[in-house]
Formats: sequence, structure tokens, C-alpha cells
Amino acid sequence: MTDLIAKTAIDRRLAEIVTPTIEGLGFELVRVRLMGGNVKTLQIMADRPEGGIDVEDCGRISVAVSAVLDVEDPIEDAYNLEVSSPGIDRPLTRLKDFDLWKGHLARIETSELIDGRKRFKGVLAGTDGTAVLIEIEEGTIGLEFDWLADAKLVLTDALIAEMLRQKKATAKVDDSAFDEIVEETPEEE
Repeated sequence: MTDLIAKTAIDRRLAEIVTPTIEGLGFELVRVRLMGGNVKTLQIMADRPEGGIDVEDCGRISVAVSAVLDVEDPIEDAYNLEVSSPGIDRPLTRLKDFDLWKGHLARIETSELIDGRKRFKGVLAGTDGTAVLIEIEEGTIGLEFDWLADAKLVLTDALIAEMLRQKKATAKVDDSAFDEIVEETPEEE
């Protein structure tokens, strides 16, 4: 099966190293990429299995992953570690992502030509076995997950509304962090 989480050999090696640590903290690895430049950047995207990750979570993952990477030392040159959430227009890297985001607009790119094209944009219709279903102008088609080179959600108002709904549903408010509410009546002068 294609691996949209880690495409290159070094990315796959890095995923092997960091996945147990990330999962041990209660998160899932969404994507790992080692990107070049003057100083390399190791980008790690993680999320909770039920969705929702915040800055503090990214910090915890960064500290834990840094320790493991220091011990394993898989990258020869200096690099910057960047841990983030997948964002609203998130990459779709696991087969389950196509079911989770069913009904939302996505862009999918295949590694080979399929009926004369590599790029498909349409509404996700879930999965059927190992095929990703997507509704395009011509109708609903199935693309084998192994054929995919890249896939991500397209930013739409519906997607933003869904992310806000999820954030609100998972928000935890600690009432003990607030003072007691005391209602006072204004004094007459």
C-alpha cells in the first residue's frame, strides 16, 4: 500500500522512529517530511485519533520526539524540528481519512495517469475496500489507495464550519479556573 504519511526512504525511517513515541502520548502520526534547504526541516504532523490538537500538545510531542531523535540520530546534518496539527485543509494520508472526511471537497493526485489524468477534484464519498471514492463531474469513481501520490482537503466554508463544530464539541472548560460568579445589583446614587 502507498504511504502518504512518509513518501521517501528517510521519511519512512523517521516515521518508524517517531510513531511509537507519538502514539504513546495518545496521538497519531499524520505525516512526516524531511525537507531540504540551507538547514533541513523535519516536519511532523500529528493529531488525536478523534481529532483536535493544540499548541501545548505539539510542544509535548516536540519534546518527546526530540529526545528519541537525539538517541537514534537518523539525520546527519543540522535540522529544525517542526511539529504541527494537520490544519483545516489537511492532507489525507490514511485510508480512514477518506471515510472521516466524507462529504467534503478534496484534491487527489495519482502517481500514474488514470483515464488520461492525474488530478481529481471532487467530493469525497468514502471508501470501498481499498478504493477511495470521489464524486467528480463525470460521476463517482474509485481510485485505489495505492495509486495516490497526494491528497488533501480543499478549504471551504463547510469545512471551516465542521472544524469549528468539532473544536466546540471537544472543548474542555475547567470551571475551577474561574472565580465564582456573583451577581450584584447596581447601587442607586
